[in-house]
Amino acid sequence: MNWISNVVRPKLNSFLNRREVPENLWVKCPETGQMVFHKDLEANLHVIPGSGYHMRMEPTARLRATFDGGKWYDIALPSVVADPLKFRDEKRYTDRLKDARTKTGAQDALKVGYGKLEGLPVTVAVQDFGFMGGSLGMAAGEAIVTGLETAAARGTPFIIFASSGGARMQEGILSLMQMPRTTCAVQELREARLPYIVVLTNPTTGGVTASYAMLGDVHLAEPGALIGFAGPRVIEQTIREKLPDGFQRSEFLRQHGMVDMVVHRHDMRATLARLCRLLMRAPAVEAAPARAEEPAATPDAVAVPAAPAAS
Repeated sequence: MNWISNVVRPKLNSFLNRREVPENLWVKCPETGQMVFHKDLEANLHVIPGSGYHMRMEPTARLRATFDGGKWYDIALPSVVADPLKFRDEKRYTDRLKDARTKTGAQDALKVGYGKLEGLPVTVAVQDFGFMGGSLGMAAGEAIVTGLETAAARGTPFIIFASSGGARMQEGILSLMQMPRTTCAVQELREARLPYIVVLTNPTTGGVTASYAMLGDVHLAEPGALIGFAGPRVIEQTIREKLPDGFQRSEFLRQHGMVDMVVHRHDMRATLARLCRLLMRAPAVEAAPARAEEPAATPDAVAVPAAPAAS
């Protein structure tokens, strides 16, 4: 028996070829430190089972949890100039965009889908905080306007899950211009007498809060979400006073009339369906999984052009 060939070499090969354990198998609760297996977290809609802490959800998971049967149409969004100001700080803006697109697999911070919610057609937009903090730039502004115009043209409610740190500084005034643009688009939906429902998730701050995120017919919020214009640290430094406990959290805002309801993520789909039916004066039906209109058999979403704006 050759001891080196039969014993030592296989052990060395097994050691060198050993697969590394992925770093994202376990997720730590920011509040309690509880470790949760990522599959269990996904099955629980990214809510920590023990503490009830609501982790962030990426847009595809959010849309899948909202639409009947997890099926919807992706609304085609218009393209914009990538770097209109040729901005550069520590890195070029184009490099930051490239990194964010590689990380998230999305072109920008907003995804818009059309499908059915308990049988009722709806248009839903989801903001991705993982894409440069969900910042509002030209692409995100175009996506929101397109989603609102699509909802108006197709006669559906418009639901947006907001999550953002504010306007995108790399686009300067062009980013700030999206605040009045989205406000005008919201007004067009209102003139069409269609519901606009905003779900405020953690965090929703800055220029997003100063525009479309606070113009809804109904404002829902997830538990513990940070919602405000400036952050609490900035406010404390400005007024030089200690803020009350829970300041700018969804429960505090509910008590002070800024938010209509604080809804647990497990109840969000049923609550949105009930609100849409009430505001659209649609008859109540038993909640049952239903496919979007002729979706593809295998993928979660099918890209389709946005509907033209109503004349």
